[in-house]
This record gives sequence, structure tokens and C-alpha cells, in this order.
Amino acid sequence: MKWTMGNRELEMGSRYLTELRSSNDIFHDTDALRQRLAEDGYLLIRGFHDRGKVMAARHEFLRSLQAQGKLDPNAPLEEGRIGPGGKGAMWGKGRVELQPDFPNFLDVVEGNHVLSFFERLLGGPAMTYDYKWPRAVARGENTGAHYDIVYMGRGTKNLYTMWTPLGDIPPELGSLAMLLGSQNYRKIRETYGQMDVDRDNVAKGWFSEDPVEIVDRFGGQWATTAFEAGDAIIFGMFMMHASFNNATDRYRISADTRYQLASEPVDERWIGQKPKGHYAWGKTPPKPVEVARKEWGV
Repeated sequence: MKWTMGNRELEMGSRYLTELRSSNDIFHDTDALRQRLAEDGYLLIRGFHDRGKVMAARHEFLRSLQAQGKLDPNAPLEEGRIGPGGKGAMWGKGRVELQPDFPNFLDVVEGNHVLSFFERLLGGPAMTYDYKWPRAVARGENTGAHYDIVYMGRGTKNLYTMWTPLGDIPPELGSLAMLLGSQNYRKIRETYGQMDVDRDNVAKGWFSEDPVEIVDRFGGQWATTAFEAGDAIIFGMFMMHASFNNATDRYRISADTRYQLASEPVDERWIGQKPKGHYAWGKTPPKPVEVARKEWGV
């Protein structure tokens, strides 16, 4: 099978693309989970969330898309068919602002099963950022390759992203992809990985929109899978990731949420009743990443 990321077509089983590995076989072995996270850079856990609760959360976002006029009025709501405008949506807000309209979603990403898992994995009381990043990705859209640290690096570096598909997401719908080995790109970690988008104002914050170029220059291999509602993938701040293009007429609905030890420093942009978020990024003409990469020597 072949899928498109940016302007590149990647074939499963080639040197550029392989299948993500599930960690369900070691789910109850905390030491093994920590070792795999260090080695692979991610943990894919099938059925981590209750599927029924995830689908209830999905329904909340579909209702929001419907209210915004973004859905095809002639298609069943549950299908999430993209309407005539063809635009995506982002609900990035603090939990207090999300609570009235998206309580099921908050139950999925802040429920006891999530926080108790991170407490076990991290070895102490855990917390999650108040700010959440749910989104609906439209046809033709994707996300370029990036480290999350450039957006939220002012607190502990031992911060973890959990990506939750809010529905079944096969690769053609725009599934997430990990760049295996990218957590060990020393030169990129020391340059791009030290960037702060509010301080440095680099366009988009992505390292590259060309998945082949990164593999050819720095090594590694992209990995993805067909995600199902209930699955979750967890990874650290220095794991390069991207998404495939949504090649369908349905929205890809998913969410990014962050977790860390409560005892470690927190990036103040993402906590509180109304987190301030990115306050400077994009307020002035940004620096193209191509220029920044030349300055970094990568």
C-alpha cells in the first residue's frame, strides 16, 4: 500500500515506511514499557481507552463541526463528511473552556486510567496540561515533521504527548507517523531541538515537509498503522513525527494531550484557567525554516 505525506508517496514495507509496533504485550510490565519507550521512542497501546467513551467524545466534535457548517448536510453525522467549504477545525483551549461542550472528551484524556498509567510509567504523581489540542483535519491536509519540544519546551523535557484518534483512522485518513530513530538525531536535537517558536518565530515550527529528505540525510524509517478508536500512542518531546495527507472526504478527528510528573517544572503557557498559549509566534513575519536550517547547519 502507498500513502502520501506532503508531496511524497511512501510505500509500506519500503526503506521509508514500516508498521508501528504494539506494546500491549508488555502493558503490565512497567520496566519493559520504560525500556521500550527509550529504545523505540514511542508506545502504541491498542484499546488503551474505552471505545464507547471515545466515540461519545467524537460525537461532541462532530456536533461542533455541524454547528460551524463544516459538515456535508446530506451525509449522516457519524460519517463526518466534509462540507462544501472543505476547511479543517482546531479546538485548542484550556480545560475550563472545553468542559461545557466536550465533557466526554475530557473524560477520555484526563480519566483515572490515563493519569494512573502515567504515574506508573513516570514513577510519581502525574499531571496533564490544562490546554488540549483537538483538531479535525480536512482533505489534502497533513502535518510536517517536527519535535514537540519546540512548542512546549520551557518546563521539564520529560514531557510526553499522547495522540488519541477520535474514531478509526487508517493511513488514507491521515494517520500519525513516527520517524524511528529520530530521538537520537544528536545534531538536530542540539539545533532545531533547542528552538522555541515564541522566541525564535520560525514558520510553522516544522523541521521539514519532505519525509524522504530526512531519512536520506539522517537515517531512520517512518512508521505508521491503521488506528482504531480506543488506541493511543505516547511519545517524548524529541520524537520526530508527522501525519499522512488526508486523502478522503471525511474529517480526521484526533487530539494531542501532554503529561509529566507534577513535581517537575511546567511550561506556564499551557496551564491555568485560560492558558495564554503561543503569545509571540507569528505576530511578526516569521523566519523560513530553510533559513533557520542553514544557520543550524542541518
